[in-house]
Amino acid sequence: MGGDGKVFTLAEVSDHTTSNDCWIVISGKVYDVTKFLEDHPGGDEVLLTATGKDATDDFEDVGHSTSARAMLDEFYVGDFDTSTVSTQTTYTPPTQPQNSQGNSSDFIIKLLQFLVPLIILIVALGIRSYTKSPA
Repeated sequence: MGGDGKVFTLAEVSDHTTSNDCWIVISGKVYDVTKFLEDHPGGDEVLLTATGKDATDDFEDVGHSTSARAMLDEFYVGDFDTSTVSTQTTYTPPTQPQNSQGNSSDFIIKLLQFLVPLIILIVALGIRSYTKSPA
């Protein structure tokens, strides 16, 4: 098992995201999987998309075998400094375009949504009473 007690930051791991130099982070440990890209059963693209981030969830979701987990030791290069990862993500909703007409167009739309069905109902009742034959 390699590593020699080295600790890598997210920035350092993010420098290794190509098919010629591919590092991934799983369970707080950094692995250089460059030599395994061609042999990975899921293809090299799976590993390449897991670079530059903590791939623990991706690794666990697949349900790797114990032999696959044991293979990780061969590729170990060091530990991952989790303090370099931002834990708080804030969601900023997209800005809505401002309508220059403001509330007047909203009022007109709501009025039409009410009046159009009402007019259709009145016309339908008028046609029915006009075409109804006297008993």
